Amino acid sequence: MKNLPQFVDVNEQVAEALRSNKPIVALESTIITHGMPYPQNAEMAANVESIIAQEGATPATIAVMDGRLKIGITRDERERLAQAQGAMKLSRADFGFALSQGCTGGTTVAATMIAADLTGITVFATGGIGGVHKGAEETFDISADLEELSQTPVIVVSAGAKAILDIEKTLEVLETKGVPVVGFGTDIMPAFWSRESPYRAPLRLDEPEDIANFFSTRAKLGLRGGMLIANPVPEAHEIPALQMAVHIKAAHDKAMGDGISGKSVTPYLLAEILKLTDGLSLKTNIALVENNARLAARIAIAVSKESRPAR
Repeated sequence: MKNLPQFVDVNEQVAEALRSNKPIVALESTIITHGMPYPQNAEMAANVESIIAQEGATPATIAVMDGRLKIGITRDERERLAQAQGAMKLSRADFGFALSQGCTGGTTVAATMIAADLTGITVFATGGIGGVHKGAEETFDISADLEELSQTPVIVVSAGAKAILDIEKTLEVLETKGVPVVGFGTDIMPAFWSRESPYRAPLRLDEPEDIANFFSTRAKLGLRGGMLIANPVPEAHEIPALQMAVHIKAAHDKAMGDGISGKSVTPYLLAEILKLTDGLSLKTNIALVENNARLAARIAIAVSKESRPAR
């Protein structure tokens, strides 16, 4: 296991997995602090960890609590985080600030990637990544997740970019930054709550072992940076894209009317869409996170096998 800064607390199960080169899946915590209401956020987080463990990998939920970087949290810590008031939404820019000032916060995709790489974890499951917001040509509102994917060597398993974003521009930025975007078992990019967007997936792989081999090959070439795996939500839980488009537009219009900007945009839109879908978007969100966790565990197992020295 790597030598870590003094402000890092590694859960004992995670530490043992790191020492033994066992498969580990990192999990973000903004989905707990900003993505879902209580108690669904706590229940979802517990279920996702259970799914990863059932698949044979070790879950490592990452968060900042009272100025400590937690790599893996206990049941009590998860409950505290799920009910935390005023928790920060942490990305690269304010990650160090929260630690230095004793704050509590949920880690975004970018911050979770940083913490995972710091610890030696290479696979991370989330719901959807951040990306280019609609109207970014005027607001310049582009998530730091895209920059992080270009420089931090972590496999990010998601249901694509959040559908509230401009998926086409998000794909363009990822291409410019040299980030491989892989559709898992699909030639079409998923759109978070929906299985398909209007856009093709740049690459396709159908097996976790192929993803692990691709990641290993990039490392051998000296190509630094992460990979985005786009895993469609299970068909039984999807909300059709045309139906979601109506709700997304209504939520965007309300956000503009209310003057919402910056980091507040995504949680505001998700909350509005939850209301507009009468709670259905939350059920789909939970289903896709669980689906991503299952795939991430299988990829982590394949990565672990790839990295074992030959006998």
